[in-house]
Amino acid sequence: MARSGGKCELSGKEGEVVVYSVTPDSYSDNEIVVAKELAAQLEGTASFSAEDWRFLPDVMWSAIPAVQVLAWRVLNRLKGESWAADALDILYLEEDTLAWAQAGSFEEGEAAKPVHKDANGNVLQNGDSVVLTKTLDVKGSSLSAKLGTVVKNIRLVEDNPEQIEGRVEGQLIVILTKYLRRQ
Repeated sequence: MARSGGKCELSGKEGEVVVYSVTPDSYSDNEIVVAKELAAQLEGTASFSAEDWRFLPDVMWSAIPAVQVLAWRVLNRLKGESWAADALDILYLEEDTLAWAQAGSFEEGEAAKPVHKDANGNVLQNGDSVVLTKTLDVKGSSLSAKLGTVVKNIRLVEDNPEQIEGRVEGQLIVILTKYLRRQ
């Protein structure tokens, strides 16, 4: 607490803070001060929101190894977001710090899974039907998916929350979620 001055060592904001242990405990100086709402997201007791972590590209250069480790882990969780992927690409960690970051991870569960949302912010699930909100030219094909086309029984692309797969005119294509809405 003395090191942080009562502020969150991640976001730099004042307010209600807690001490958070960055696992595994075998690494020295593994505790940092974190805002209570961020700690709740890390522990899975609150839903994980990418917007709450937009400060990470600035804080990932901290001199505190535990902060670097946590930044690396959260950026990896959010790598489906373009800003997080860009930050992760330029992040450099010393060998021992990287080993620590890779040694521990977030609990597997709903909070760790990427969330696919349509253009209106509705959560998408496998098997949903969606409607295209824009006419899309399909790369590598002469097919043009027209505005208003219904795509039934979609499949979510696991690694990328910005993409789904669906059949248009019998052809399986990948569609960006920003160009569709749930029916």
